[in-house]
Amino acid sequence: MQQRFCNILLETGRENMDYVIEDLTAAGFFDAPASSQGHGAYPGGLLEHSLGVYDMAMSIRDTTLKARPDLAPFLTPEKIAVSALLHDVCKADRYKHVKRKRRNEVGLYEEQEMYEVHDEMFPCGHGEKSVILLLRSGLDLDDDEVYAIRWHMGPWNLTKEDEKYYRQASKQTPLQALIHAADTLASSVLERN
Repeated sequence: MQQRFCNILLETGRENMDYVIEDLTAAGFFDAPASSQGHGAYPGGLLEHSLGVYDMAMSIRDTTLKARPDLAPFLTPEKIAVSALLHDVCKADRYKHVKRKRRNEVGLYEEQEMYEVHDEMFPCGHGEKSVILLLRSGLDLDDDEVYAIRWHMGPWNLTKEDEKYYRQASKQTPLQALIHAADTLASSVLERN
């Protein structure tokens, strides 16, 4: 899976993509979970989720372009690869493996392994952090890729000001809606327990 992920990114031909992959490796991206208790809450879950979002996004792209071929310049395979595969790079160091006492199915406490969220070292929003980390790695993102990565969670839990910016960004590019839909379908349908 890691090789496929890296190959897809390198095939975009983007300058500094090798540095992005190097930084992801150093941050533990390929071994990280995708969440603390939900989808992909196991080692390698983040890599699996990212590829699932990519596959779903490419499928949505194909269907969309049959109905709206005029959107092809906005939904290129390169833009989808960058946005889908890298939307959650902020999670590479977000979850820490811990052992906690929890009630089991019969009500007795037992030690269980789980993940906890630890993002106090870089207290920045989810999508914003991914964009910042990618820019720090030297990846030149187009505006529509910034919007797609920043707003991939969609309109959930937004402040009034954030909602305004989300709506403005969604008017700029169909890539944002496509990545949000792919992320939602991958995490809620493909990765459903």
